Amino acid sequence: MSLYSLEGIIPPVPTIFNDNGEFDSKGMGVFIDRLVESDVDGLLFLGSAGEFSQLTNAVRKQVAEFCVAKVAGRKPVIIGTGACGTAEVIELSEHAASIGADAVIVVNPYYSLMNEDRLYKHYRTIAESVSLPVVMYNFPALTGQDLSPALVKRIALDCPNIIGIKDTVDCISHIRDLIFQVKSARKDFKIICGFDEYLFTTLMLGGDGAIPGTSNFAPEITCGIYKAFKNNDMESLKTLIPRLSILSQLYTLDVPFSWLLKEAVRFTGSDIPTGVAAPATEPEEDIKKRFTEILAEAGL
Repeated sequence: MSLYSLEGIIPPVPTIFNDNGEFDSKGMGVFIDRLVESDVDGLLFLGSAGEFSQLTNAVRKQVAEFCVAKVAGRKPVIIGTGACGTAEVIELSEHAASIGADAVIVVNPYYSLMNEDRLYKHYRTIAESVSLPVVMYNFPALTGQDLSPALVKRIALDCPNIIGIKDTVDCISHIRDLIFQVKSARKDFKIICGFDEYLFTTLMLGGDGAIPGTSNFAPEITCGIYKAFKNNDMESLKTLIPRLSILSQLYTLDVPFSWLLKEAVRFTGSDIPTGVAAPATEPEEDIKKRFTEILAEAGL
C-alpha cells in the first residue's frame, strides 16, 4: 500500500460519551459527519483528546471500529494505539489495520521511563510488526519523557513506515530542531505541531501542519490559516492568528480540558452529549463562565 501523507489540519477528535461515561455512537456519528463536511484533511481518533488512557482496550477497539466505518473513506483516519507496552501497541495497531484505518499514532511509553536505545527498539519493533504507516507522538508534559530530535532522526532513517511525528512541546525550538535535523536527513518525514498556536510558525519553518484541538469546533480558523499560508494571504493570517491565540486559552482553563472541548462542539452547533471518561468530570461554573467568554472573544 502507498503510505498515507501526513499533512494539513487533522483534528484530534474527542470521543463522545453520555452522562454515564458510556460511548455514545449517535453523538459520535453526528460529530463525524460535521468534521467530514469541513475542510480538515483527516481525522485522528483515540488520541489524548479522545481520552484513550481512561478506556479499556475493548472500548478503544469499539470506538475505532465505529469511527472508521462511519468515516467510510471520506477522509483519512488515524487511530491512536499508544500504550505502555510494545505488545499492546502492536495488538491495537493490528486491529486498526484490520478495520481499514489509514495510519496509527503512537505516543511513547509513559510511567516507566526508558533510555533512548529502548525507545528506539520500541518504535522499531512496532514499525516492523505493523502494516500501517506509523506516526510518532511526543507529549513529554504527559509522558514524562521527551523524544529528542536525535532519536527521532535515528528512527526516521531506520524505519521507512514511520512517516512523521506530532510534536506537542510548548517550545517552538523543539519543533525547529525536528524540522532542521530530521527533514534534512529524510525529506518525506512529516513534522506536525500539537499546540494550535504553533501552526503558523511550524509552517514557516518548513513543517507540515497541525493536529489542533480547536479544529474540532472552529476548523475555519486553523484550516483558514493553513490555506492562507499556502496562498500567501497575509490579510487573512492577520485576522485568523489572533483568534486562534484567544481560543488556545481553553487548554489551561481546566485539567483535563475534555469537557470543554466537547462543550465547544455542542456550543457551535452539534447536538451531542458532553460526558467524559472517569476520573475526568464536568468543570465548575466559574470555569464554564470563562469558557463562554473566550469563545465570544474569538468570534464564535
